[in-house]
Amino acid sequence: MLELFDQINDAVQFIRGQWNETPDAGIVLGTGLGTLVNEIDVDVTISYSEIPHFPQATAISHAGRLVCGKLAGLYVMAMEGRFHMYEGYELKKITLPVRVFKAMGADLLIVSNACGGLNPYYSLGDIMLIDDQINLMGDNPLIGINDERLGPRFPDMSEPYNRELINRALRIARREDIVAHKGVFAAVSGPNLETAAEYRFLRLIGADVVGMSTVPETIVAVHSGMRVIGFSCITDMCLPDALQAANVEEIIRVAREAEPKLAKLVIGVLEEEKA
Repeated sequence: MLELFDQINDAVQFIRGQWNETPDAGIVLGTGLGTLVNEIDVDVTISYSEIPHFPQATAISHAGRLVCGKLAGLYVMAMEGRFHMYEGYELKKITLPVRVFKAMGADLLIVSNACGGLNPYYSLGDIMLIDDQINLMGDNPLIGINDERLGPRFPDMSEPYNRELINRALRIARREDIVAHKGVFAAVSGPNLETAAEYRFLRLIGADVVGMSTVPETIVAVHSGMRVIGFSCITDMCLPDALQAANVEEIIRVAREAEPKLAKLVIGVLEEEKA
């Protein structure tokens, strides 16, 4: 098997054969949040199946395409659907697109997800800016021999999500009258949702929301020297003393209804990045 560095270069060379711009940002779109690509002035759309070493997206509502073009006046590469540990992929494979974003020239990673709300002050459809994270996935994409060409052996995680970008997004949310919080995202492997006892535990250790993604991509982005901003859309409430059975169709519906708010925030962040 090729080294990770060579896999990244193979993917970059293929993409550059169809799109030779230098992206300002890479965007990872989560469950039910893929239609943000409709706001992109698209130059090229590439199926993941065409890109060397990319996995295939099998999760519900994930289209499985890389969209390259302009958003808010900046060049972006957007993943219309991501990969998950519960699909059977290793975290190094899941995070390969982030490595590709960096190798293409992107300095900024924008990541979004649908998540369960643990904080009782949150409501369905609210947006949370991820301020910090808890990795409960039982794995880490940096395990193994470190390639210094990609990043340091022991990356610092004291500020995984860029505080300046968080404050910018919160300021935009106030201006647009969007309910937005700042909180902690806990990542679990899935695919089952959590028990009431697990929700109590997650809340006890400081999590405001829980999901099955985002943390691996953020770890790799920090390792690569990228700035990160993360958006969580609360699509179901995970309050252990008032717990109801989750409905995947309902989760996707809530995410899609909340997506215009997410789009405003992402576009606003990029517009100020351009300025």
